Amino acid sequence: MQKELYYQYESKLQKQVIKLCHSLELRLHFNRKGPKIFTNYQRIMIIILYLRSKKSLINFVKELHETRWPIWLGLREIPKKSTINDWMRLFDLRFIRKFLNHLLVDEKPSVMAIDATGIDSWKRSRHYERRIKQCGFREKYMPYVKADVLVDTKTKIIHDFTIRVKPRHDTLGARTIFKRLKLKNVLVLGDKGYDSEELYQILYEKGNKFYAPIRKSSRNRPNGRFRKKAFDNPPYNKGMRSIVESVIGSLKSQLNSLRSKLPFTKKREFAWKVLIYNLNLFLQLVFELLRFINFYLYDLI
Repeated sequence: MQKELYYQYESKLQKQVIKLCHSLELRLHFNRKGPKIFTNYQRIMIIILYLRSKKSLINFVKELHETRWPIWLGLREIPKKSTINDWMRLFDLRFIRKFLNHLLVDEKPSVMAIDATGIDSWKRSRHYERRIKQCGFREKYMPYVKADVLVDTKTKIIHDFTIRVKPRHDTLGARTIFKRLKLKNVLVLGDKGYDSEELYQILYEKGNKFYAPIRKSSRNRPNGRFRKKAFDNPPYNKGMRSIVESVIGSLKSQLNSLRSKLPFTKKREFAWKVLIYNLNLFLQLVFELLRFINFYLYDLI
C-alpha cells in the first residue's frame, strides 16, 4: 500500500515559538478582534518570517504564495498586506518584552555589558548619499533612533533594551534598564558615557556591581563613593565590555534601518528584531551543544 506524504515542516524556530506561546499560556484567539481565521501563533510566526526576510511587505506577501509556509503553518488563507500591518499594531511593546523574558527565564549571567547605538529610522541609499557629498551639496539631516542594549558577555544574548526616537544621553537609557533588572550578583560593564554615581547606586541597591571608566577631569580622584571605589579597584575582566559592540554590529547587520514611520511602531519593530536575534542565537547555541554532546559520546565509544 502506498503511503501518503504530508508536507509537514519541522523547523527549530517554529518549535521554539510554539514552546514560548505555550509557556505564556497565550490564547488561541483574541475576543472582539474580527473573524477567527488566524490564530495568535500564526500571527506571531508570520511577523517573525516577514521581519527576518528583510523584504518589503508587498513583496513578502507576493512571495508567500510561492512558499510552503502557508501549508506548514496550516493557514486557511493568505493574509493581505494590510492584515499583517494590523498584526504589527496588535502586539504591543509590553507583550514583546514578556515574550522575550520567557525566552530568557533560565539564563543566569555573571558578567554583562551595556552600550548604545544609533539606528537610521528612515531608509536611504548610502550610495546616493555619498554621491551627494561628492557634488558639494549639504547633507540633509536624517532622523535616527537611540537604542541601549544589555548583553550577556558569555552567550551574547540581549537581555534588555531601550529605544528612544530622539538622541538622548546614554545614562537615561541605562537608568531605565538597571531599574528593570531582576538579576543578582551580576557585574555590568559600560564605557565612559555611563560614568554616573546614580547608576552605581541603582545596581548596588539591587545586589549587583557596575564599572565604567572614569571620565577625564582635573581631579586626581572622582567624586562619589561608588565612583571612587571603582576607580581604586577596577575589575580584572573589564575588557569584556567590547563584546557588546560586536553584538550591536551583528544586530545592525540584520537591521539596516527601521521601516516604520510612527514612533510606537518603530519601537515595536526594533523589539521584534531583538526577539528574532535571540531566537536565532538560541537555536545556534542548542545546535553547538548537541554537536559537542555527540562528539563527546563518540569519544567514549
